[in-house]
Amino acid sequence: MLAQSQAILTPHALYISGQLPALASGELPSGSMAYKTSLCIANLKAILAAAGSDISRVIKTTVFLTDMKNFTEVNGEYEKHFGVNGAPKPARSCVAVHQLPKGVEVEIECVALPGGGAAGHSEEEIERRVAG
Repeated sequence: MLAQSQAILTPHALYISGQLPALASGELPSGSMAYKTSLCIANLKAILAAAGSDISRVIKTTVFLTDMKNFTEVNGEYEKHFGVNGAPKPARSCVAVHQLPKGVEVEIECVALPGGGAAGHSEEEIERRVAG
């Protein structure tokens, strides 16, 4: 059991904890930084969907990198998902850190607006939906 919630839904915002580049099984695969970034974003999308929101409603992200030399590759993948199809680009911070959990090189967290009818999903309901 994690010592955190995957997400907290309030009437005005959905706060999603940092997501690692992990598969649904929990495996941390090897691969390019673009691939690892896509896994982080896929995990964010799964939590957004479980809470009744989606990536177009993300208003703030924080990207954590263990090496800023990876910024360009991470940013290239990030741009494929955020601020597309007329959605505004979210505010973003990118922070260099000494290390991240489980030795990963990238982690992404976000804040989103709740989707239509999403208000009222409990933390437990979101966790159940994400866990499948």
